[in-house]
Amino acid sequence: MNFKIRAATKEDCKEISRMMLELAIYEKAPDQVKITHEELEQDGFCQNPFFECLVAEVPEAHKSKEGFTIVGYALYFYTYSWKGRSAYMEDLYVMAEFRGSGIGKGLLSKVAEVGKKKQCVRLQLSVLDWNTPSRDFYAAKGAQDLTDSKGLHLIRFDGQSLDKLANQAPKD
Repeated sequence: MNFKIRAATKEDCKEISRMMLELAIYEKAPDQVKITHEELEQDGFCQNPFFECLVAEVPEAHKSKEGFTIVGYALYFYTYSWKGRSAYMEDLYVMAEFRGSGIGKGLLSKVAEVGKKKQCVRLQLSVLDWNTPSRDFYAAKGAQDLTDSKGLHLIRFDGQSLDKLANQAPKD
């Protein structure tokens, strides 16, 4: 299939927002999506963006059944550790009718290329334990599952626990 991977623009945010909801539905969490395309525009295309994003675009002749030409995206940001610079991919999504056409691999490879150009030493991501197709996809590309080998657990503070923690910060 003919497609191109390119950096997302502010004008792509409505399409990215649409696909985020599709991903959330796939992950059985549609009620978890809280951001709007306006927030994506603000947070991704400001002076100090919180994230970067790539989109996969097909020619008009290969558009989706619903008429979309932007059919996938990868959203990522940068982190840092004692190993050095890292890229963290928050989302990788390809619309169902385009899966198996190389678009997911193209997006993943492009995120890796962007990270390498920025001297990142690793690319990290999380996958839900029940999402065997995605886990197999990443494993086939050479990813390591650190759950058992490193004993890593994903830890999160949000909502009231984040508020409570922030309120305990030492005052200046």
